[in-house]
Amino acid sequence: MSRRYAFSPETLIKAYSLGVFPMADSASSNNINFYDPEQRALIPLAVGSESRQRFHIPKRLRRTVKQARFIVTIDRDFSAVIAECAAPRPNREDTWINNDIKRLYIALHKLGFAHSIEVWDGDRLVGGLYGVALRSAFFGESMFSRATDASKVALVNLVARLRAGGFQMLDAQFTTDHLQQFGVFEMPREQFQRRLAVALASHASILPNEPHKPMVAALLAAIQSAD
Repeated sequence: MSRRYAFSPETLIKAYSLGVFPMADSASSNNINFYDPEQRALIPLAVGSESRQRFHIPKRLRRTVKQARFIVTIDRDFSAVIAECAAPRPNREDTWINNDIKRLYIALHKLGFAHSIEVWDGDRLVGGLYGVALRSAFFGESMFSRATDASKVALVNLVARLRAGGFQMLDAQFTTDHLQQFGVFEMPREQFQRRLAVALASHASILPNEPHKPMVAALLAAIQSAD
């Protein structure tokens, strides 16, 4: 389904509750398409023996996270994160984030549904991600990195925060090489819909006023004890 920007942020909330998500054809396109793929990718929130699908952090990345050379924040600069996610990269000339997408998600952020994780090197934004929280489901949308491991650090911090806040599902939409190292897995549309229904039936909080470090420390400890 395609249409010109003619709907509200509330329409996006309804779309996510039905398991579909929007993408533009390109940064310059006037169309926004809604997708409901036959196979859906999820990033596991469980670790150790909690589930057959487990969140994994490569050991080198664990060292980077423990070194805490980056500053990580939540919802400090949502607009900057989505702008960076939409920006061209040397290996990606175009993007699915057009001006209407940016406007819609900034509106969702102001309504309290869309959130960003920012990764800073001093006062320079070097990585981050954004997505939509709906009850105990989080729908990851996009991430960017301008420093080695910055987007990976953002994802680790997101997973730690979702676990601490009681989320049951982290939707990644599609499998990518970047996500495979974290244990991303796929399931058929029907199974995804059942899991989504369970997640939408319970409450969770992204804990916007809580610091990242204790949550990340708990996640690393749980993974280490399971190794």
